[in-house]
Amino acid sequence: MDNEGSATLDVRTVWISDLHLGTPGCQARALLEFLKDVRCDTLYLVGDIVDGWQLRRSWYWPQLHNDVVQKLLRKARKGTRVVFVPGNHDEFARRYVAHNFGGVDVVEDCIHVTADGRRLWITHGDHFDGVIQCAKWLAYVGDAAYEFTLKVNRWFNHLRARLGLPYWSLSRYLKLKVKRAVSYVSDFEVAVAREARRRGADGVVCGHIHHAEIRDIDGVLYCNDGDWVESLTALVEHHDGRLEIIDRSESRDARLAAAAAATPAPAHAPPVAPLPRPLVVPAIASEASAAGDATAVSLR
Repeated sequence: MDNEGSATLDVRTVWISDLHLGTPGCQARALLEFLKDVRCDTLYLVGDIVDGWQLRRSWYWPQLHNDVVQKLLRKARKGTRVVFVPGNHDEFARRYVAHNFGGVDVVEDCIHVTADGRRLWITHGDHFDGVIQCAKWLAYVGDAAYEFTLKVNRWFNHLRARLGLPYWSLSRYLKLKVKRAVSYVSDFEVAVAREARRRGADGVVCGHIHHAEIRDIDGVLYCNDGDWVESLTALVEHHDGRLEIIDRSESRDARLAAAAAATPAPAHAPPVAPLPRPLVVPAIASEASAAGDATAVSLR
């Protein structure tokens, strides 16, 4: 078990997925803070931990992303059981199923037994995404569109933070409001729950669709741990077997507001001392006044 003294959340099990390390959208700082705050016996990495799709297009790997990887490996060294279930964005890792790297077990999927005896099937969930299975090129197009949406979202939320407004996710809004997106999410959830029942499990824990939720689907417990790009959520099991979604989006909002407040205001030019009032001949002053009136009319 991880015995790091700085942890403030002590639970039996943690599930996180869709970190998308290697992309600008990854909320690595908030994730690192969460990993420092939590102590657990078992940590499941439920796919899309490293975004191989994005890294193939262009390399992006800041120090914070390296810090997250080092923190995960440190937890494994300190006694936490770390289990990695690869997803579609890090499908390269599926070649190493049944191997252990730095104390991290790589598995295709697995069964977790909760403290109160429930059997939960752990899978990323991309095998139940018809777009990925039937038209992978379309999934790549959708991924590029999603990255563009996140870029727009980052710019938009920078402005919101400067105005003291909370974070607002455009992609999450579309996911929950657009009819076809809502239908896609619902179909995915039902398909995953149906497969969990077929396998004889009491429930399922997955990721993939970036939508955290715990609900009953025809007698099967469906759990999605969300993501660390938009929702900043994790699923945890307490020591009595109770499951809960942890939402760290408030810490992200506070950090954005603090960053906006710390941004220096544009420098202003020093005030210019007024020039001494000139002496003018009345006739010249009258002509200047007339010229000024004409200019003012032309600029309206």
